[in-house]
Amino acid sequence: MSSTPSSLPAVRLGFIPLVDAAVPITAAALGLDRAEGLRLDLVRDVSWSNIRDRLAFRQFDAAHLLGPMAIASQLGLGSNPYPVIAPFSLGLGGNAVTLSLRLFEEMREAAGEADRDEPAAHARALARVVRRRAAAGLPSLTFGVTYPFSSHNYEFRFWMAEAGIDPDRDVAMTIVPPPLTVDALRSGAIDGFCVNAPWNVSAVEAGVGRIVAVKADISLASPEKVLGIRPDWWAANADLGAALLRALRRAALWCDQPENRAELASILARPEHLGSDPASLAAILAGDLAVSPEGTRRNLPNYLTFHGGEANRPRPSEALWVYSQMVRWGQVPLANEFARRAASAFRPDLYDAVFGDSRETSSAGDLTPGTIAAYVDGFTIRRRPDDNSSQDSPE
Repeated sequence: MSSTPSSLPAVRLGFIPLVDAAVPITAAALGLDRAEGLRLDLVRDVSWSNIRDRLAFRQFDAAHLLGPMAIASQLGLGSNPYPVIAPFSLGLGGNAVTLSLRLFEEMREAAGEADRDEPAAHARALARVVRRRAAAGLPSLTFGVTYPFSSHNYEFRFWMAEAGIDPDRDVAMTIVPPPLTVDALRSGAIDGFCVNAPWNVSAVEAGVGRIVAVKADISLASPEKVLGIRPDWWAANADLGAALLRALRRAALWCDQPENRAELASILARPEHLGSDPASLAAILAGDLAVSPEGTRRNLPNYLTFHGGEANRPRPSEALWVYSQMVRWGQVPLANEFARRAASAFRPDLYDAVFGDSRETSSAGDLTPGTIAAYVDGFTIRRRPDDNSSQDSPE
């Protein structure tokens, strides 16, 4: 007799309403979890700090998690840094820098028509506005990111710093949970934000934002969301964890198929998941991105990847890129031991044990503990060990 869903072992998994939660959402919606002998109990949450705390306090067994959060936990950073490991990556891409329409108009005036439609040019135009405002004695612009230890924070900073903007001195950075970013922009509480879909596109569709850069414009080396699990849970539930990974990889493969996009959009649009418009989600999944309320769009076929290109295998070299950015912005000292601990957050060994795949995909440009110092020193804008103005690392 086959097992009924209620008799299967349950895995309680927390998620934030973002398109890149598609893999666990789909695994549960399509019954791929039950096909692997478990039941996913999905819990929608509002902020990454809630996700972190509920995972640490054992309200969650697993979580849709920011990759850098797992790394920060291994380094003891932030409040309640309970150790977390990532044996599976939930996909790549989806982030975008979105600015208020008022600010974008200031950038147009400062830069002229020629600088309007290229991400690096947008950053240079923003730098001109920042300098003008400082010269006029106006308040600094305020930008939102979803968490101090997030790809959003590091990508936004990277993009601004390449144009000569110091994100700690020239502007103010604040934390805004993803579902609140559009309202924060609409109200004028922030002048822009970096967040994953659908909230970047939602700001455009609401007529309050303009997307000026996406993740692929800034850094391909930055990991996105991962499956976060406590090491003690995995040790006590290795077989159940392996079944969970198998269900997630089946879901990731399904999510990547173009013929499934309409159904995937419908699943994600449900109120208990994202509660968004299915047509808008389908366009996002296809990489047809609305970037301005006037109708400007970008065609980005690889805007979101859930499985292709070994997207599900966590790579320690990507964890080291995150660690390099933590060092760059003064969140953690540079030390070989810290680099080792950072890399240990991403666990390809657990992934490979489940799927029998130990292929290495490192490239010549991948960071190693020995190359991080030179990489960070190559940035003109960075925090130095004796710099007391580095950003705070708690919430």
